[in-house]
Amino acid sequence: MSQLDHIAIAGPDLDALVAQFHDLTGVQPVKGGHHEGQGTANYLVGLGEGSYIELIGPDPDRPDPDQPRPLRVDEVTETTVTGWAARPDDLDALVASAREVGHDPGAVIDMDRRTPGGELVAWRLTPPTGAFDGVVPFLIDWLDTAHPSDGLPQVRLRSLTITHPDVDGVRAALASVEALDPVSAVKPGAAGIAVELDTPKGRVRIG
Repeated sequence: MSQLDHIAIAGPDLDALVAQFHDLTGVQPVKGGHHEGQGTANYLVGLGEGSYIELIGPDPDRPDPDQPRPLRVDEVTETTVTGWAARPDDLDALVASAREVGHDPGAVIDMDRRTPGGELVAWRLTPPTGAFDGVVPFLIDWLDTAHPSDGLPQVRLRSLTITHPDVDGVRAALASVEALDPVSAVKPGAAGIAVELDTPKGRVRIG
């Protein structure tokens, strides 16, 4: 079974995204770091049980990258849940087994970032925006790195709802990467992800 690793919430202005999240929830996100060469940076908020929210946007301290930013950061015009990640026990084995039943999560790539204190954080993952418009999770392995959720201020995930025109296809892909459990519902409609959070300021819906 894959575990929910993190939920990506993107915005066109990272500082504004962080301020908005703080205003909505009463929780102050913690600076994550810069994704070198990707043109993005992030802030993090815990969800408990080894999961977290990633607030991601254009890096104000780095030049624009030569390629599109990940997780549709260049496309969004407002706060949007643009993807999520599942953490399997064996990343390579799950990619292989998913392909056998017709869902290709994509090639596994290596990534890293520097924390504000200069520590290198490294991980492996499948492409964050793949089949089904990003509503099916990409897969991640944090290798020997301490998990980013450790020690973060927390909100609690109440629900994660997916909408997509191909409900059966999405459900089959979720099953292939063992990620049905965190999903509250898959509904027909335009592709999208919505989350409900329990926060110090009450229940908050994003998406």
